[in-house]
Order: sequence, then C-alpha cells, then structure tokens
Amino acid sequence: MSQSKFYQPILLRLLHGTSALLTILALISGFWVYSTYDKRWGSLPLPELPDIQGIHGTIALTFLLSFPFLAFYSFHIGYRRLIQDDSLSQLKQLDKPAWWVSLHRIANTLMLLAATFAVGTGRMMKEEWLPAGQLNQFWYLAHLTAWAVMLFALALHLLLGAKVGGTPLLLSMLSWKRRETDGPKSWFQGIKLVHSGFLLRLVEIFVWGGIAVALAAPLFG
Repeated sequence: MSQSKFYQPILLRLLHGTSALLTILALISGFWVYSTYDKRWGSLPLPELPDIQGIHGTIALTFLLSFPFLAFYSFHIGYRRLIQDDSLSQLKQLDKPAWWVSLHRIANTLMLLAATFAVGTGRMMKEEWLPAGQLNQFWYLAHLTAWAVMLFALALHLLLGAKVGGTPLLLSMLSWKRRETDGPKSWFQGIKLVHSGFLLRLVEIFVWGGIAVALAAPLFG
C-alpha cells in the first residue's frame, strides 16, 4: 500500500512527533529515576545522574505544556481517529477490518488517557520523597502505575497502527513531504468544536480535567 495513501497533515505530524519524543524521553528518564531510588521490581545498572529527578521533571513539564495542543487537535480535528460510539459494538466483529480499525481507535484514545494519568500523578509527587526513601507514598505508586500503563498504551498504539496500515502508515508520521494545500492557513480547517460521540465527550472531559488538575497542582502543594 502506498505511503501517500496515508498522508498526514503537517500540524498532526508536528504535534504527534513532539509528543512522541517527549513521551519516550519521559519513559526512559522515569525508569532511570526508579532504577536510582527504588529497584523493588527489578532494575538496570544505569549510571547515576545526580539530577535525574530534575531531568525527568523538566521533560514531563515540557510534555504537559505541549499536551493541550495535541488534545485539542485530537478531539476537534482528528476525532475520527479516536473512539466512536459504535467502536465497542464493532469489537464483536472478530478479526474483520472494522474490528481492527475500532481497536486502533481505542488504542489512540488510551494513549490520551494514559498521558493524562501520567501527568496528573506526576504533578502530585514531591521531589523529596524518593531521596528520603519514602517509596510507599500513594502518588508515587500511582505514578509508577501510570508509567506502566503509558508503556503498554504506546506499544499497543504502535502495534495496532502497524496492523491497520502497515509500515506505510507508521512512516507517514515521520515523512517530511508536504502537499501544496497543506499550509498554516489550512491547518485548522475542519475543526468541530462539538463532536457527536458521547463516549468521546466523556474522554475529553476527563482529559481536560486532568490537564487542569496537573497545571493547578503546584498551587495546592
């Protein structure tokens, strides 16, 4: 299948690429923090970085500040790539194209939910907990869970993307090609401020609520 069949708008590639890079860096640095201070469920012999918590926090904050832009695009321009009201019923059509497409949409939605869970729990943590050996703090354990959920969601997102569109779909997100009609003036065409899907509206409420809590968390710390 031709890669051109999966041409992705430049704005989507910019937002998706930025978020993907920050997500991977956050996963790596988050595991580094865990391997430095915890190690209860296994670890790797990573070199010690005195400010690894600060590095991870900077990456996470950068992701949080960029996340609203990806969320707005996902819910109001690219909403057809996310869960629809008929997605769950289509899962009954085992191993048919509609089944895989619906599963891919659910995986895309799970990525947004996992990211919300990760930024929310991360912002609730205190930097002094881990150096002090306070490894059973609720928000730290919740953030560890969020790390695992994010890793699972990312793997599912990639695997189902490969299943639905194969290598051309994955490569289309990395392509530098641009169509003449794909300029800044066209980036926000097709915005639908109120989409019709009930399930998607619930997901959007959760995501925006999580972003708001994460941004406001330091005010109540």
